[in-house]
Amino acid sequence: MQDAAALHRATLTLDSHIDIPWPNGADPFSETTRHVDLPKMVAGGLDAGCFVAFVPQGPRTPEDIAATTTRALAMLETIHAMGTTKNGISARICAAASDVEQAKRDGVLAITPAVENGHAIGEDLSLLERFRDLGVAYVTVTHNGHNLLADSANPRRDLGDEATLHGGLSGLGREAVAEMNRLGILVDVSHVSRQAMLQAAMLSRVPVVASHSCAAALCDHPRNLDDTQLDALRDIGGLVQITAMPPFLRARGRSETVGVAEFVDHIDYVVKRIGLAHCGISSDFDGGGAINGWRHAGESGNVTAELVRRGYGHAEIAALWGGNFLRLMRAAEQFARPAMMVG
Repeated sequence: MQDAAALHRATLTLDSHIDIPWPNGADPFSETTRHVDLPKMVAGGLDAGCFVAFVPQGPRTPEDIAATTTRALAMLETIHAMGTTKNGISARICAAASDVEQAKRDGVLAITPAVENGHAIGEDLSLLERFRDLGVAYVTVTHNGHNLLADSANPRRDLGDEATLHGGLSGLGREAVAEMNRLGILVDVSHVSRQAMLQAAMLSRVPVVASHSCAAALCDHPRNLDDTQLDALRDIGGLVQITAMPPFLRARGRSETVGVAEFVDHIDYVVKRIGLAHCGISSDFDGGGAINGWRHAGESGNVTAELVRRGYGHAEIAALWGGNFLRLMRAAEQFARPAMMVG
């Protein structure tokens, strides 16, 4: 059997969904009580992470949208402030796939910004260009609750949501998908309704990603993707990043009762169903993710060890741990490049 620890260190490892504290949090360059800080990333051999500016869903009013936009931009500035050297650790903001790869070669942690919940843009699509200028690699179209772009997989009854608001994507949501394509921002379909996910997959000119979801066949949760959705991802070259959220991995699962083996069960299922090229890894750390064996970034090597135990080789593990996600980032960049050059 391969040396899992050595293989892990040799692999470019990228976690595609990590939440940051808001409004204030401990210095990420120091040891904290959070699931991810930079010392834990170093200790766990986690080379790169998509750190998300998460904004909760509120009323779809101009006042709430304005406050949400302000919060998202402030959080992106907080993420950008992580691109420095402190306490013997160096981190770099990486907006492109090649930047992430170079950071690995340089022994520097790669920090890739993202935005979770299109509520942050309201009706102002020009904000997407501002996000991209701040290095945003993907935008999660919704969170819990419908927004002006799309229906959510989890309607918010407390906000007056019915089962559906738009029948999937709204007209504005369709325009947002096209604008994200133009700018080189990946369309993240985690959190959106089944109908909105399938519509986005067909509409987007760049393969879409589900940055933190699991397989509904193994755990029937509204946030997971069923076989039809997985097949749609395969057909368009898209990607699902299996996530360490206990109730997505097993019904009524908790961090104490769900472990790395069940996490890799979902990877196995997706790989067998739609192929290795369409699967990756995310934690949703500090957003609810944490399981036995992968409770924080410092334990990331345990995921690699389980993959090795199941017979995955170095190239396959490299694809799961970041290669597939970087391929999608590169596809978005390449599609956007002619448009950006004209602009």
